[in-house]
Amino acid sequence: MTLQETVLLVDDDDDIRTIIKDRLEKLGYHVMTAGNGQEALRNIDSHEPDVVILDLQMPIMDGMEVIRRLRDNPQLPIIVLTAFGTIDNAVAAMKEGAFDFVTKPFTPDHLDIVIKKALDYRALRRNNLYLQGEIDASFPGIIGESQKIREAMEMAQKVAVTSSTVLLLGGSGTGKEMFARFIHRRSERSKKPFVVVNSVALRDELFESELFGHEKGAFTGAYAMKRGKLEIADGGTVFFDEIGDLKPELQAKLLRVLQEREFERVGGNRPIRVDIRTIAATNQNLYKNVQEGKFRDDLFFRLNVVTIQLPLLRERKEDIPALISFFLNDACREIKRPVMRISPAAINHLMSYHWPGNVRELKNLIERAVVLADGNGKEITPLDLPFPPYNLKIEESLTIKPYHESVLHYQKEVIRRAMEQTGGNQAKAANLLNLQRTYLARLIRKLNIRDHGKEDN
Repeated sequence: MTLQETVLLVDDDDDIRTIIKDRLEKLGYHVMTAGNGQEALRNIDSHEPDVVILDLQMPIMDGMEVIRRLRDNPQLPIIVLTAFGTIDNAVAAMKEGAFDFVTKPFTPDHLDIVIKKALDYRALRRNNLYLQGEIDASFPGIIGESQKIREAMEMAQKVAVTSSTVLLLGGSGTGKEMFARFIHRRSERSKKPFVVVNSVALRDELFESELFGHEKGAFTGAYAMKRGKLEIADGGTVFFDEIGDLKPELQAKLLRVLQEREFERVGGNRPIRVDIRTIAATNQNLYKNVQEGKFRDDLFFRLNVVTIQLPLLRERKEDIPALISFFLNDACREIKRPVMRISPAAINHLMSYHWPGNVRELKNLIERAVVLADGNGKEITPLDLPFPPYNLKIEESLTIKPYHESVLHYQKEVIRRAMEQTGGNQAKAANLLNLQRTYLARLIRKLNIRDHGKEDN
């Protein structure tokens, strides 16, 4: 051991304390002692030991009461000392929260093994809390102050404190999983698992095994029993992403789970009951799918308890600067680059785009811009953006002009905007459009476009 772990030994027998303390110190532990439960609690408050070895039969305050008092400190493992004929008391102590027990008499090696197991448990608990803290810190919540996003957030906050089923509707990349996590973290189930089930990521024959689990030997390759995602999520939240793509035969099985709150593992016949909160999401029109016979109406009504419509990014453009700022800082941290800025011209450039991929597309674009940024890397300009997001209404042009004329019109508009964006600098415009400068110059002459972006008459 590189650092001495501290063991608190609690026993009212002076001779036993002396013997065990001597053994533990020879094993390399730092040992504190207490003669009763009250003294033990004071030592725990002031010195924070790594593990407690506790006798159950003590005056003033017995060991069982100490265990009950320490329920709010689950990271502190307690090893109970018990006589051979009082195993039932040790089992009762473990039900109250003790980590393990050792029967008297015991060997130093056996005690050392149990202590090391307890210390490993403590380290695992701390690592889990650290990782959970990292996850919580990386969860930004919902970013945006637009009217539509505020309405969606208010609805999510209201439903979070209930156990109601939630259906999230919105286009791809609008943040449906983010909203599902937002609801889970503000619910009474926040300390329990949040499990994601992607309704289209798995083949049909694997979906049931992933969802319900399977028994050993249920099918070829099932070499051991496996718990499914529903069983893992017991007490927490299950998020069914892309629920509209779930096959009809699987819809029926999912409906039974939502109605009965029980299922059997694949290859098993024992009902397994679960307590789960259901959040589902889709970018499809489920009502239309029901009318067309593509989605079960009974499952739709089961899911459609509280519906939250998430806006497209182009419907909440006032949120784009805040999203850019968050994604920019996040990308710099992930890529391990100094914090970068983004120029007002680049923000305006992005604000003009229609964002068919919504927030996910914006996040990916900012990350790519950070990776590809030239120069000293302190500021992202329009030239660092990996595409020219010109929000051209080509559809309108195509409806009133012949094909070739529409193509020419589009070429002129793209080049004109590039020239405007770069202040009439052909070299920068060519770089922005990913064209050779000489080729751009020929296009400008061919299409009668002035360098400053005006078309010759």
